[in-house]
Amino acid sequence: MKSKIVLGLSGGVDSALAAALLREEYEVIALYLSIGPEATGEADAAALARQLGLEFHVMDVSQALEEHVKAPFAQAYLSGRTPLPCAVCNPLVKFPALLSLADEVGAEQIATGHYARTGRGENGRALLRKGLAGNDQSYLLARLGQDILSRVVFPLGELEAKAVVRSRAEELGLEVAHKADSMEICFIPDNDYAAWLDRRGATSPPGDFVSPGGAVLGRHKGIHHYTLGQGKGLGVSGPHRYYVSAIAPGENTVTLSDGSDLVAHWVVCSRPNWIAISELTGPREVTAKFRHARGESPCIITPTEGGGVLAQCPEGVRAPTPGQLAVFYDGDTVLGSAWIEGR
Repeated sequence: MKSKIVLGLSGGVDSALAAALLREEYEVIALYLSIGPEATGEADAAALARQLGLEFHVMDVSQALEEHVKAPFAQAYLSGRTPLPCAVCNPLVKFPALLSLADEVGAEQIATGHYARTGRGENGRALLRKGLAGNDQSYLLARLGQDILSRVVFPLGELEAKAVVRSRAEELGLEVAHKADSMEICFIPDNDYAAWLDRRGATSPPGDFVSPGGAVLGRHKGIHHYTLGQGKGLGVSGPHRYYVSAIAPGENTVTLSDGSDLVAHWVVCSRPNWIAISELTGPREVTAKFRHARGESPCIITPTEGGGVLAQCPEGVRAPTPGQLAVFYDGDTVLGSAWIEGR
């Protein structure tokens, strides 16, 4: 008799192929997480479950999403930060929902279609490792704890490219084999963060663009329209191209510079989540990612007295942004992560 596993089935090609692969070894129970009126994939997920003969459940996570993700997302932008909602949702909403159903139906394991791998360290800790595909997603999973990582399976982690996933899905006759990838935040399907914040009715007013010396360069539309390092959509002309180099919510100003002041050699981080190790006890050489879409930088990380992490990056890091995540790697293994606070 096959053991049970609960799979997050979104209606996309990744979770569809994950379901098909898992069926070979497990009794797969599919769970679609409904986020409310913005949800778009339930029909495709239900159709996939029927096609594959899977038990199918729908769970409304809209309240948890509002509490743990949406409200903090809005507040972060109003505080001059650039939030990373997927990295918050995974440990607080998505994976706990999967575990909840797993416990209800007697399944020991859960699964998703993320591009990552798990393992077990010599110290007995559950590990998170990079996926082999070009769109490795370990960065967005780096806030997961041992309780989740010890029970999760990532069936796509060993596949070498997204093209392989689509090809396998087509071979298996999966109806969503060529469905377009969803690149935006699930609750902002049009990818217009500022408009979403405006609709919530709690956005910042227009204010001044200023130079590093304090000279007024123009007017901004509200600090929630901008992120550190941004160089497009500013609407300010001058002797050089401008970049956002600082956001000051208290003064309601956005500082613009030529970008030469954006490179940091020290990054201050808070609230670490250690995965491969139980704690950081001293300086350690790692590579680190400070944005999902960027490459890794060699760094030395050191614990701070307040329980945070200080990353020293000899080659420099461009615009480490408060609210984003610093993820620390030892080869292909995630040591842990911490939230960027400044430089």
